[in-house]
Amino acid sequence: MRVVSLIPSATEILFAVGAGADVVGVTFECDHPPEARARTIVSNTTLPQGLSPREIDDAVAAVVARGEDLYRLDAGALAALDADLVVTQDLCAVCALDVSTVDDALRHLGCTAQVVTVDPHTLEEVLASIGTIGAAVGRAEEAERLVHDLRARLHAGAQHVAGRPRPRVVVLEWTDPPYAPGHWVPELVTLAGGDPVLGEVGARSHRVTWDEVHAAGADVVVVAPCGYDREGAQVQADALVAQGLLPPEAVVHAVDADGEWARPGPRLVDGVEELARLLHPVDR
Repeated sequence: MRVVSLIPSATEILFAVGAGADVVGVTFECDHPPEARARTIVSNTTLPQGLSPREIDDAVAAVVARGEDLYRLDAGALAALDADLVVTQDLCAVCALDVSTVDDALRHLGCTAQVVTVDPHTLEEVLASIGTIGAAVGRAEEAERLVHDLRARLHAGAQHVAGRPRPRVVVLEWTDPPYAPGHWVPELVTLAGGDPVLGEVGARSHRVTWDEVHAAGADVVVVAPCGYDREGAQVQADALVAQGLLPPEAVVHAVDADGEWARPGPRLVDGVEELARLLHPVDR
């Protein structure tokens, strides 16, 4: 089977269930595992590089207002790969190509590839998407084992934090302007033994004010700007602290937002485990 993955989370899932050798095309954001970078890139961003978080927010708003796309599909590369399966998403037009763009391109090219669309809004739906993708590539048993292992890790973590005081946690999904998280992110905080005081499970992330961030009374602020790795998140966290924008009494923690918080794949469990270690250190 020849598979094109148009979302980084699907690329991770495909490799995790043992179908990495079948992946022939990916997006420019598919950076994990490292061998995914050797595949043909069929999708890229239309945004210029080197923008600040504020400039990215302004640019995205302008593109959306004009009704334009944030991602560009290389139809020629897609046609040359002769894919049997294309995995895409219908979750967020800011995160990846819209599924309608993919369908239109395949019709235009005369391709007969099967299209599998995943649209997770909660952690349970993320786990279900692993099964969906695994079944599509003939790796249902491998996907089931992976989900079982992830659930076992989550269960072990839940036992560790059970009955302990829950620190109040604010997660910033964007920093300029500040955004409170939605989708599965508040669940990650709860599973780590925290109390997510901004954001709603399954809903979209939304813009908030710094006054709201301060009013939340957070014990911990997790800086998790969508699309940024740990180093990039740390730069933004340091800037927020230097500008005095965060509650002075809160612990500030930067995370690998791209890999372990915003990307709906297996590494979300890594994010839960890391936060749990911060909120509830193992007793010595």
